Amino acid sequence: MLETTIAGSLPKPFWLATPKMLWAPWKETGAALAEAKRDATILALKEQEDCGIDIVTDGEQARQHFVHGFLETIDGIDFGKRVKMGIRDNRYVADCPTVVGPLTRRVSAHCVEARIARAHTRRKLRFALPGPMTIVDTIADEHYRDRVKLAMRFAELLNEEARELQAIGVDVIQFDEPAFNVYLEAAADWGIAALHRATEGLACKTAVHICYGYGIKPNIDWKATLGGAWRQYEAVFPALAKSRIDQVSLECAGSRVPVECLGLLAGKDVVLGAIDVATDRVETPEEVAATIRDAMRFVPPERIEPSTNCGMAPLDRTLAYAKLAALSAGTALVRRELGR
Repeated sequence: MLETTIAGSLPKPFWLATPKMLWAPWKETGAALAEAKRDATILALKEQEDCGIDIVTDGEQARQHFVHGFLETIDGIDFGKRVKMGIRDNRYVADCPTVVGPLTRRVSAHCVEARIARAHTRRKLRFALPGPMTIVDTIADEHYRDRVKLAMRFAELLNEEARELQAIGVDVIQFDEPAFNVYLEAAADWGIAALHRATEGLACKTAVHICYGYGIKPNIDWKATLGGAWRQYEAVFPALAKSRIDQVSLECAGSRVPVECLGLLAGKDVVLGAIDVATDRVETPEEVAATIRDAMRFVPPERIEPSTNCGMAPLDRTLAYAKLAALSAGTALVRRELGR
């Protein structure tokens, strides 16, 4: 009960990639880069365990970006043909590769680091993949010219990857869908159907992560425009409650999400964001415990997994792991109160 986990990425060591930035360039190439990725993945597991995290991840140490790390292994995508385009409803501009032909999966994107992670921890292992809708929002398309068809094709490829991750021994496969918080009608209309295709045939736990983004300026500025109560979750949670997805990972700490929104997820595990990734301040254990107690008014404790709001790649490494230690300490307070 109240098993702690993390929602996404962890900061990379300085010897692997440029610190405190997204799409950080690698410091090595070839065999040296492969070795550095391996070492960073093992180190991330060890540091999570030292912080008391119960369900650990690879920390996304072997990928530059949570979407493009998957796309790099897909034929039909031209990374040399990049397009500057607004993503997340023009919240910010990114250099995106282009779909130029039929999409096929050349090799596994992430099985190497999944095998490394599985071999070096006895704890439950969580692994994140980009969700179909978010991929479609992060790529230019000159071939399918239909967002739903493109999403469904990516869902098929994600399903192939997910089945291989499950065979390796991954316990939870999470699909990151920040686009669900932006394209609210589309998320309910076809985004969840695409997730169902991506999770087809999986016996391990499945999760969808929906947050308000990394702690970077465009996201912080966007959140400042959302008013006193952030009600985006209300538009998609009822549909997710009826879905086949086991868990919903969401943002709560330091946000204006009305906690009663969690009541819309009856029957689902709630991966509760109890650590704010958009601040350089380390939460106190009592603050973490307060977030968990608040959520328990609407979700039974056996359904809650305390976590981070989002990925922590842009943060200072020391800060990130201090936040994870606070997450564990605050969760321990609530466990003791419940006699567990």
